[in-house]
Amino acid sequence: MADHYDVLGVSRDATTEEIKKAYRRLARELHPDVNPSPEAQETFKAVTHAYDVLSDPGQRRDYDRGPQQGFGGAGGQGFGGFGDIFETFFGGQGGGNRGPKSRAERGQDALLRVEVDLGEVIFGTHRDLEVDTAVLCETCNGSCCAPGTSPVTCDICHGSGSIQRTVRSLLGNVVTSAPCGTCRGYGTIIPNPCPTCQGQGRVRARRTLPVDIPAGVDTGLRLQLPGQGEVGPAGGPQGDVYLEMKVRHHDVFSRNDDDLLCTLEVQMWDAVLGTTTTVKALDGDIELELRPGIQSAEVLTVKGRGVTHLRGNGRGDLRVGIQVVTPTKLDHKQKELMKQLAAAHKYPAPSLGQFQQGLFAKLRDRFLNV
Repeated sequence: MADHYDVLGVSRDATTEEIKKAYRRLARELHPDVNPSPEAQETFKAVTHAYDVLSDPGQRRDYDRGPQQGFGGAGGQGFGGFGDIFETFFGGQGGGNRGPKSRAERGQDALLRVEVDLGEVIFGTHRDLEVDTAVLCETCNGSCCAPGTSPVTCDICHGSGSIQRTVRSLLGNVVTSAPCGTCRGYGTIIPNPCPTCQGQGRVRARRTLPVDIPAGVDTGLRLQLPGQGEVGPAGGPQGDVYLEMKVRHHDVFSRNDDDLLCTLEVQMWDAVLGTTTTVKALDGDIELELRPGIQSAEVLTVKGRGVTHLRGNGRGDLRVGIQVVTPTKLDHKQKELMKQLAAAHKYPAPSLGQFQQGLFAKLRDRFLNV
């Protein structure tokens, strides 16, 4: 990369004012409106970049120390100041005519929040969402013109979308370019706007958006529906729709990744003797076998009865935590039977034992395999 001082033709101890004067002199000769040759444009970029670096005390100090990260070459990140200086001296469009802009623009994206039940998450579900959005105007089909008419060329900018003016500046006479105020840069005007959409090419309407929500979604997940958003101005491309999911709380089942968790209350005598019971899961009945002597906080795992994996095949598991319930209301006969049972087995008296976590803490750890 050429030395910035050599590019500007100044010495390394040049003052800020000398650097500024050198840049102005070269810019008068090399500006694209004065010298449109490709070689002059490339040299002008190098001159501007050199001025951008040397006119800033911090950047100049770093440059004088030697090659540093972040300067870059022409067209790199270090050239970021070129556009700012160009705009300051020569106007917003840089002296060149970029042509008229299109009326058609991309529509905005939309964010919709969708609530689903935990049971719907297992296999996925379908929703027909009613959305208030912008749709294509059927009268003009996005042309913005009344039927039978069309846009006409602007007689001020002659279709270019911009107006060029010659102004005096520090660099002498330069040509600036600005959007045409009559056609607003479009190059055409619409003398007869569509009466339905008032020349917008789109109208507000409610429409039904059918959505297939995949299995395995969770609260906070966003699904993208490309091209399902609002139609842009002048019939421009549709934006996207994003669905933000929320899974409703369930009173019985909770979720850990793709596993379902629940607690089964077991009467004391069923825990002692063992039993078989049928419980209602979110996707049908499940038969559970409780072995004799089952204890609180044990976890039974039913394979493949959890939530379907969002990306991939298979399902998580259903994990059932056991809570043995001690009876609190016994009649006289039941109490006598309990006393006979206790006397027959001669259980030891209550005593201090090893510290144990609470039931729900133990269940939590076993649910999560801690």
